[in-house]
Amino acid sequence: MSGDDYGRLAYLVLILLAVGGWFIAESRANLGKTARQAAVWGLIFIGTIGAVGLWPSIRDQVMPRQSVIGSGVIEVPRGLDGHYHLVLQISEVAVDFIVDTGATDVVLSPQDARRVGLNPADLNFSGTARTANGIVKTARAQVSNVRLGDIVDLRLGVSVNGSEMDSSLLGMSYLQRFERIEIAADRLILTR
Repeated sequence: MSGDDYGRLAYLVLILLAVGGWFIAESRANLGKTARQAAVWGLIFIGTIGAVGLWPSIRDQVMPRQSVIGSGVIEVPRGLDGHYHLVLQISEVAVDFIVDTGATDVVLSPQDARRVGLNPADLNFSGTARTANGIVKTARAQVSNVRLGDIVDLRLGVSVNGSEMDSSLLGMSYLQRFERIEIAADRLILTR
């Protein structure tokens, strides 16, 4: 947790103590009823925290992460983490990507490489890449079919990361295929 998270938690605890203290002071004549009501409010509080914690997963299921808004136009809302996330079909397999304009290549995690039919054990990890986590080994590979909405590309060169990654990265080797990349009102708009 960051310092901001501790501050928010302390603020919520203070509010809970203030409301709870007032509630007990007002209801001290009937403490059994007060205890039941406190238990109900405690369960509501825990349920709310659970719902907030699960919201990113619920949102991804209920609301689409990307939309085709026209022929060759894809709109992507900014994620809660501040990044833009895209799902591409690679060899008919859905792969989650973080859009990374600072990455030269499309970089597949070892897990995603296996899912799309590339076996990391068979690849030659002779390349290197400088990342925020240091220098990592990479292997060049090629995928035959990439689909984003109604946009289909045949043959895309990718790099497979030799280290574990949380998510694959959609770098400039794919993004440069678009005529226009625009960020407006927390939306990434890709136009081909």
